[in-house]
Amino acid sequence: MGRVNNPIHPAPGTRPAPATHPTPAIPPADAAGPALPARQIRARHTDSTITVYQAYTPGIGVPAARDGRFPASWKRDRMTWIKPSFLWMMYRCGWGTKEGQETVLAVEISREGFEWALDHSCLSHYDRRIHPDETAWKRQLKRSPARVQWDPERDLRLNPLPHRSLQLGLAGDASRRYADEWTVGITDVTALAAEVHRRVREGDLDGAASLLPDERPYPLDDARLAHLRH
Repeated sequence: MGRVNNPIHPAPGTRPAPATHPTPAIPPADAAGPALPARQIRARHTDSTITVYQAYTPGIGVPAARDGRFPASWKRDRMTWIKPSFLWMMYRCGWGTKEGQETVLAVEISREGFEWALDHSCLSHYDRRIHPDETAWKRQLKRSPARVQWDPERDLRLNPLPHRSLQLGLAGDASRRYADEWTVGITDVTALAAEVHRRVREGDLDGAASLLPDERPYPLDDARLAHLRH
């Protein structure tokens, strides 16, 4: 089980051995490929877990990775945002160079918890194609312990792509469950972020892509996301 504090909101383990990342999640920026669905959850996942990313100060991130749980200083009463996309996290934290986001964590959580959060989520913005009216959306947002944003996915140069990536905000009971019940492993991937960034800077996009986590479409019935996308 796990417990870390709220990273800077965008828009901000076990002590398992660092995981290997054999398959590129996203091809180099210049590579052509089939179009992806506009709004699809893509993540590294197993039969029972899904990996999400956050970035913290070393004061929170280092003990979290060391102990496999979030420290007591992690505020469970504040909203925290988790991101299944490694490259979107790199965009948000500047490859781990932004102040307050120097330690990048891969947090492995239970799929049961992740899906509970999705089931109890509301879009962070009003969409007339989903909500009957703005008043109904505001009412749903107020009572929901989680919220969803779909932001443009990023390529290796952190440029926006046509398809979007899920950002999941957890507050109240969802935040507490994330820290104390759903988290099963936390790994410090700051060195991985730095190495991918180095290869990108040197123009070695194939080498950088070879290090990316294997992010595949997350298996979930479309009906369970109907309240979060059109």
